[in-house]
Amino acid sequence: MHIVLGPAPDPAPGPHSGPSSQPGQDRQSERPGPSGRPWRWLPVVVDDGRLEFLPPVTAAALPDLVRALPARLGLDPETVRWVFASVARDYRPLLEAGVEIGRCWDLGLCQRILTTSTSTSSATPYSPTVPVPVLDPEPWAAEPPPAARADQGTFFDLPSASLRGQDTPAAPELARELVAQLDAVAESRHRHRLMLLLAAESQGALIAAEILHEGLPWRRDLHERMLAEELGPRPAEGQRPLLLQNLAEDIAVTLGVPGLNPDSPQDLLRGLNLAGIRVASTRAWDLKAWAAEGGADSQRRSGLISGVLEYKRLYRLWTANGWHWLDEWVRDGRFHPAYSVGGVVTGRWAAHGGGAMQIPAVVRDAVRADPGHLLTVADASQVEPRILAAMSGDRALAEAGSGHDLYLAVAEQGRRAGSELGERSRAKVALLGAMYGATTGDSAALMPHLRRLFPEAIGLLERAARRGEEGGQVSTWLGRTSPPAAPEWLEVTGNMATAEAESRARTARRSAGRFTRNFVIQGTAAEWALCWMGEIRRRLRAGTATANGSLRPLQTRLVFFVHDEVVLHGPAEEAPAVHQIVTEAAQAAGRLLFGAAPVGFPLSISAAESYATAH
Repeated sequence: MHIVLGPAPDPAPGPHSGPSSQPGQDRQSERPGPSGRPWRWLPVVVDDGRLEFLPPVTAAALPDLVRALPARLGLDPETVRWVFASVARDYRPLLEAGVEIGRCWDLGLCQRILTTSTSTSSATPYSPTVPVPVLDPEPWAAEPPPAARADQGTFFDLPSASLRGQDTPAAPELARELVAQLDAVAESRHRHRLMLLLAAESQGALIAAEILHEGLPWRRDLHERMLAEELGPRPAEGQRPLLLQNLAEDIAVTLGVPGLNPDSPQDLLRGLNLAGIRVASTRAWDLKAWAAEGGADSQRRSGLISGVLEYKRLYRLWTANGWHWLDEWVRDGRFHPAYSVGGVVTGRWAAHGGGAMQIPAVVRDAVRADPGHLLTVADASQVEPRILAAMSGDRALAEAGSGHDLYLAVAEQGRRAGSELGERSRAKVALLGAMYGATTGDSAALMPHLRRLFPEAIGLLERAARRGEEGGQVSTWLGRTSPPAAPEWLEVTGNMATAEAESRARTARRSAGRFTRNFVIQGTAAEWALCWMGEIRRRLRAGTATANGSLRPLQTRLVFFVHDEVVLHGPAEEAPAVHQIVTEAAQAAGRLLFGAAPVGFPLSISAAESYATAH
């Protein structure tokens, strides 16, 4: 059962003029928003394509409606799929009111997936009935929200917590768009996979919103102490920290370039060249390579660049995770990561801000569990080659993926076959090169050995690459489709007028092939991660058995995610149960995608008070 929650249509003139005048509406409690219309939600029940419009409610009444409506309709709350134009925006008022829902459908995210899929030869028969924009979450402000006035009832009457913007389609339009999306899924060739993708993407939006709301525990005092040790006291606005300033002056003296500004790559490169350090850029690896080329003189060269390398490290800390970052992103002892679900074309998440896709090692000790609580950190091992084994049905690679260390198992298979893949490091280089399209070095040299050992797996990658080289599109296991070739790409690859143009065309084709080769693997790995997190969340909500046999939901919550790693936070006594849930959820996600494919998804799991000691 689907229940669409969207804005009620603008009220028409007259006392009884359409949905806005349905019974149950308290017109005195409504307050006009910026567009002049009241902030009201209209629930629409969608059952097998039929629409039933319920009385609209104010934003303040929405949480109570969501709590009570399933029972009023005789439904199990866990079977209801709540439908929003944007979960990132519209779920937030419910979370603020302490209401969590079991399942959802994000019309904007699903529309984006379905619209892209219509450009392939095996197109899903779908055309949007109304545009639904994909909205990123609004990061938490450094200051707390303004207090509600006495006549407001709750904070949720505020426009900033409700339907911001005037381009949001009304609930009836959203309901018709949902029907169009469900019809498209029902008529698609792989409808079960596509339905799973859209449900998982929507569930990901739900999880991202809850992570933003819950936040990762963060000790500001420990973070500030570390900054003071590394950089010195907090500087005045517009000034460098003391230790960074001292280092900048030392670099200018060492290089013999007075007034050198190491914050400017152009100025620093000029200073390095003036000092005889001939490098093409100020990147760390270029500097280290220059020092290594010195032979017997390498020690002196290392001394010349050591200050520059240290400055770059400290400057990165100051600008990426310094005091301004703390002010903006850490509130009430929590870092609130803002994710953009499906923000990468492969379906991987991106960070809307604040560096949510990475917590540098230098600041991880500030991530501390609350008293009596623990952080559970789970990292999936070698996900992408396991995905390749499951997608391709390659039995030999699947056998290697049945254990904890796939690369070691591949090396053992290589030794038995008498190939050059007999060392773990070479097996890893070969597999990663195959998935990412490496065409030179050890990866290219080892490709024939991989092809003999794993013909189905390498065949899948090469077919995807050829498709990209021809300007075609590929899809992940569940059906997310790569973008079509851009007109500029078609123009480049179609130009064979000169030798130079032909060379550019070959380069463009190889680049497209590398992209599609990895798209099918990285995108499917992202789908596995969505299913993993969704299953973790479902099992946490279901809980564990009590002494009398009933189920008790766990207090532990997902609080951080990056690619193949999740972080959960909850009472210490729940840690063993959480460990089991996370482990079983990984295997369940594999079965959900690939059925009985004999590929395992092992995890490294630890529970600790500090994120720094959890790996």
